[in-house]
Amino acid sequence: MDIEIIPLVSFVFATTFSPGPNNISSASMGVTYGYRKTVSYLIGVASGFFLVMMACAFLSSSLLTLLPASEKYLRGVGAAYIVWLALGTLRSKSSFSETRGAPKAFTKGFVLQLFNPKVAVYGLTLFSTFLSSISGDLYGLSLFALCFALTAFISISTWALCGAMIKNKLKNERFRRGVNLFLFLLLLYTAADLSGILNIGS
Repeated sequence: MDIEIIPLVSFVFATTFSPGPNNISSASMGVTYGYRKTVSYLIGVASGFFLVMMACAFLSSSLLTLLPASEKYLRGVGAAYIVWLALGTLRSKSSFSETRGAPKAFTKGFVLQLFNPKVAVYGLTLFSTFLSSISGDLYGLSLFALCFALTAFISISTWALCGAMIKNKLKNERFRRGVNLFLFLLLLYTAADLSGILNIGS
């Protein structure tokens, strides 16, 4: 098994912990509901992420051929979904007395992965380059897919915790609006980047 561990780990951590749809939306959920009530969303994200990683692991060669034709549609759907999350963040209120977390939080996190082409491209990059030497190893591929999903869970948990840490300060209406606007703009930027709008001139 010829795997360059250091480049692989560097790529995984730099990509997983950088701002993106999963991390920013998790921070937004942490701000709105607190960490404990966001866990369902985080598990949904990690579960969907694992499913996509498994698909990329076993279908990388086929997906590399099919992806160019379908990527723009996935980007469009994914961008629209993120804009919807952004609008929800902007409209969120400062009432934290609710006992429930976000409605259908698991489903929201799971679905986001299915329409996030960056996750697919990330998985294809990993399994078609760094891990190409174990393409026929079912156990090895499954283990790496699980490791990538766990790493993603750690990342989104970190972002959600950061959001939850400033939650008490959100009783200040002016501060809350500022934070919501900041997250809203970050999510819009993520959607624009995902849809390719920001790459028109490149």
